[in-house]
Formats: sequence, C-alpha cells, structure tokens
Amino acid sequence: MKIISYNVNGIRAAMNKGFVEWLVSENPDIIGLQEIKAELSQINPAVFEDLGYTIYWYPAVKKGYSGVAILTKIKPKSVKYGMGISKYDDEGRMLQANFDGFSFISAYFPSGTTGDVRQGFKYKFLDDVSGYMLDLRKENPKLILSGDYNICHKAIDIHNPVSNKNSSGFLPEERAWMDKFTASGFIDSFRYFNEDPQQYTWWSYRAGSRAKNLGWRIDYHMVTNELQNKLKSAVILPDVIHSDHCPIVLELI
Repeated sequence: MKIISYNVNGIRAAMNKGFVEWLVSENPDIIGLQEIKAELSQINPAVFEDLGYTIYWYPAVKKGYSGVAILTKIKPKSVKYGMGISKYDDEGRMLQANFDGFSFISAYFPSGTTGDVRQGFKYKFLDDVSGYMLDLRKENPKLILSGDYNICHKAIDIHNPVSNKNSSGFLPEERAWMDKFTASGFIDSFRYFNEDPQQYTWWSYRAGSRAKNLGWRIDYHMVTNELQNKLKSAVILPDVIHSDHCPIVLELI
C-alpha cells in the first residue's frame, strides 16, 4: 500500500502546475493533502473521482486558507472531521479516515512564523494534539499521523541549524515536543529508513533556496509503534514541484 502526504500550498495552483498528471503516474492508494486553500466546489472533483478516488474535503472557515483533504482508492470504514476543538477545526487542520487495520490522519499543524500570537497558538495546538493522539490510540493503536508539522525535529533536518536556532519551526520548545511525541510511541518513518543529511521537504521561495537545497524537513509520516512491522519504505520526492513543499511517500506491507 502506498500512502502520500503533500502540502500543496493551494490545490488549484498545484493542479495548474501538473498535480493531476503527477498523481496519475504516482498512483498512491491514499493521499493526504494540506493547505488545500479551496472549497470542493472551487475545483472539479470528477478529475479525482475518474481516477478512482473518493474525496474527503475539510476546508477552513476562512476562504483561501489552510484546510486538509484525503483522496483514497480504499473505502474507509468511517471518517472524522476535526478534533472537536473549534479553534483548530475552524482552520481545517485534521481529517481522519479509519480503515481495516489502521487509521490515517492528514494534519496541518499551525505555523508560528507570523508572530508571538500564532506561536502561542502553535504551542497550545501541540499540547492539545498530544492529548488527542493519546485518546485516539486507546481506540485504535495503529495510527498514521501524516502532514506538515511545521517543525524540524533535529539539526540534520534543517540546512543551517545555527542561524535558524531562533526561528519558528526550529525552536527548542518545538523540538522538545517532537522528542516527547516520538518517545510516546510514534516512529518518524523517514528516519527509520534513512539517516542521510540534506533531506528536506520544504524550501523558501526566496533566494533560489530550492535549487541550492537550502531546505527544512517539516513534513512527516509518523507511525505508531504498533505498525512498525508493516513499514516497507519511506521516501521524499524533492524533484516533484507543484508547491514550496514536496510529497513524502510511505509504503506499508
């Protein structure tokens, strides 16, 4: 089974850059999208349905902002929209599809780059999502929490850890949260297979960052320990360009 997570930074813009054609060739069983930035009525859903995907769409209340989606060729048993916390759900940050054997979540964690207020919002989200995942694992211990976490976990995950030590996304408190989260029983699937440096999933649009590979690894397939024996591979696709992020791929046995 092939599962992809991709922050498309606007699904309409990505579709104009060849996203659908790429999806046909890549052919994942499930793809979780973040930052869709559109209502379903603003795209032609038949484009995806004709490829065999069922669409689950969870946009933010604010138009043109945030939002997540799941496209799947495997019919889920059930789907849950949001976390049950309105300040996050209004921003369309989490969508869960429950399948036989596991649950898949497409998640878009807040960014704190616009200032202290949003950084505080991000910290509160991190606290709340930890508790939420703990509760979910009681119901179904086999979870895949995929998406844009807006955090680089370790120095290997960012192009210049020294100059970025005070940057949102690489702050000590955020990295400490990732330490605790993984210690609680979540596997960073990419690092499970690959310990190489200079492996990134997001690049600034400024100063030719992508061409120079001056990036950050902030997109993850986090998998609970109970699924460890199902892990087959996890890769990053940096040469796929429809967004300032790139897709990440998880394969399960």
